Amino acid sequence: MRAMILAAGLGTRLKPFTNKHPKALAEVNGKSLLQRNIEYLQQYGINEVVVNVHHFAHQIIEAVENNKGWGSKVFISDETTEVLETGGGVLFAKSFFEKEDNWLVMNADILTNLNLANFIQADQKLARGTENYIATLAVTNRNSNRNLLFNTAGKLIGWKNNTTGEEKWADIKNHTLAPEAIVAKAFSGIQIVHASFYPALTIAGKFSLIDAYLQLAATHPIGFFDHTEDILLDVGKPENLEKAAGLFK
Repeated sequence: MRAMILAAGLGTRLKPFTNKHPKALAEVNGKSLLQRNIEYLQQYGINEVVVNVHHFAHQIIEAVENNKGWGSKVFISDETTEVLETGGGVLFAKSFFEKEDNWLVMNADILTNLNLANFIQADQKLARGTENYIATLAVTNRNSNRNLLFNTAGKLIGWKNNTTGEEKWADIKNHTLAPEAIVAKAFSGIQIVHASFYPALTIAGKFSLIDAYLQLAATHPIGFFDHTEDILLDVGKPENLEKAAGLFK
């Protein structure tokens, strides 16, 4: 399996560090987030990784080259001209995954001890079924400003911003579902994407993976893998960088 680490974002929540550096090079106990996630993937035999870059792209490229990919084969997907958001970034890196049955995508600013072997096994179980699953999304039951919404069969049907009340639905009919028929989960920023993703996708340019999944979920099932018991830290904000130092040595 190959993987993609999404590292092109501006990292505005990590200012002032990101005024001069990309967020993927923020450090926890002397190791950058990028290094930690490349080494995390190595634990599960994932040694070929593409990293998309935009904000201070040259710093990430230099870090990869100077450290010889920290032992992995690291490819660069260069979005210097325009940051394409998460979905556009995965689409732009299409050539890297065209021969893969599935691949893992994760945000550079996530640190976790999620057991990827268990995640991959759960995804393979869905893939072996009779339905053509597009992806499996890692989720937890934590409090979040935004939730992915699934039906009781475990399939993605929508998204909700809990602060503004904004909702997006894969099928507008899902809006009428009773609350007990909707399962809300917080997305972990980690997913396994299947080869059927690219041919089914009908949007292009600059877009989020969430928008892509909601477009696709209208005709293709997208499942979830709950890892609520695991450590999961969004280290895109300074207070969580400090917390991460006590959890990841």
